[in-house]
Amino acid sequence: MDYRLAIDGTPETVPGGTGILLLHPSTGETDRIDTEFLRTDTDRMLVVSTRTTAREVRQKLEHYEVDESKATILDALSVDRGYTRRQSEHVRYVSAPDDLTGIVDEIEVFLESNEGKRRVSLDSITEMIYYTDTDRAGEAVDAILALLDDHDAVGLFHLAKGVHDDETVDEFRRRFDGVLDLEEDGTLTSEF
Repeated sequence: MDYRLAIDGTPETVPGGTGILLLHPSTGETDRIDTEFLRTDTDRMLVVSTRTTAREVRQKLEHYEVDESKATILDALSVDRGYTRRQSEHVRYVSAPDDLTGIVDEIEVFLESNEGKRRVSLDSITEMIYYTDTDRAGEAVDAILALLDDHDAVGLFHLAKGVHDDETVDEFRRRFDGVLDLEEDGTLTSEF
């Protein structure tokens, strides 16, 4: 199954199982790219957030006119921060951003319980590294990429390039089928 991409400078389509790395400045505006990825050619989407709460993710989807009825949000912050949370069909929670097993398990449940064209956005690998370490985050990313491949889904993974050394960025870059590189001025280049 092929998925259309509506992101400037990228291939018109990518096959199911494709993992895309979004490298961005730590203060870069990634919402536009993320939502373009999510809303195009999608039956169901999972937005995994280790950086913002479900409420903030919903606001982003609404602002960029993404069909929220197709979205499930996995919030890794609210429980850890003690915010009120109500699990529902469209909002799931894990205990904290360092609960990488819980994140991988929830992604697997989402992929197994939904059919059609499924997209996963993970924001962000940087936070996963911050709360655990590079090795554990890398193992989680590898597990998620394998799930995307097994379920013919596609994923977009955020990594703040200015926060990590070149070796770490290169280590993650090698894992992905495509890399989007967002500059401070909004210029985007891609390599697939």
